[in-house]
Amino acid sequence: MSKIAPDRRRLLGQLGAAASLLTLGGCDAFDGVLGVGDPVHNFLRKANVLTREAQRAIQGPAPMAREYPASAIREGQRPNGSTDPQTDDYLAIQKDDFAGYRLQVTGLVDKPLSLSLNELRAMPSRTQITRHDCVEGWSCIAQWTGVQLSRVLDRAGIKPAARYVVFRCYDSMDDTLSDQTLYYESIDLISARHPQTILAYGLNGQALPIANGAPLRVRIEQQLGYKMAKYIRAIEIVDSFAKIAGGNGGYWEDRGYDWYAGS
Repeated sequence: MSKIAPDRRRLLGQLGAAASLLTLGGCDAFDGVLGVGDPVHNFLRKANVLTREAQRAIQGPAPMAREYPASAIREGQRPNGSTDPQTDDYLAIQKDDFAGYRLQVTGLVDKPLSLSLNELRAMPSRTQITRHDCVEGWSCIAQWTGVQLSRVLDRAGIKPAARYVVFRCYDSMDDTLSDQTLYYESIDLISARHPQTILAYGLNGQALPIANGAPLRVRIEQQLGYKMAKYIRAIEIVDSFAKIAGGNGGYWEDRGYDWYAGS
């Protein structure tokens, strides 16, 4: 008994220490060692939920990400993930430089919206210079311009049952171009209403390039890069992920990544 108890305490201590690191990169950091579905991986995933809730309670709803001076921009924003969507819908709007683009806002809203790029640009804008942190380990500082997501949500009117904002995208994550591989992501309403969460249409003083997500991508400055969906075609307000794809709230989350990727 005296031998088992210390070993158990040591294991729990090690698990607790590992869980404390999850906000840096998520359970995906352990996938190569533990594998998705491993009991320890599942333990860490649950611990991450507790970490997130503790973070919310301690920090409050809106800690600000660091913003940098223009002198900190030393290179172009590095593209990541898909960089040249080939789905038919995307190629159609790309032909006329996105003049026919419409952002659809649906779900648990009082007034569904269909907004052109010009209509989004006509709304009050926010410009911020922030650091993009990728789960692969690299970072890049860039200037982003767009409309705060909260302004779009306010225009649509959010119903009381709403809990999450789902971003549905044009890009497919493999060559099959099937609906099952179209990228999607989601955040809660606290992150959605953060003043630095913007629907970006500008990068470093220019129109957002195709390689970086044109015509529209989301910037969620408190989370890792895979949360910041590109090539956004629609926003859906929901109360649950249960009936969306794999039910975990995002393309990579359905494949083992953490839903909350905050720091």
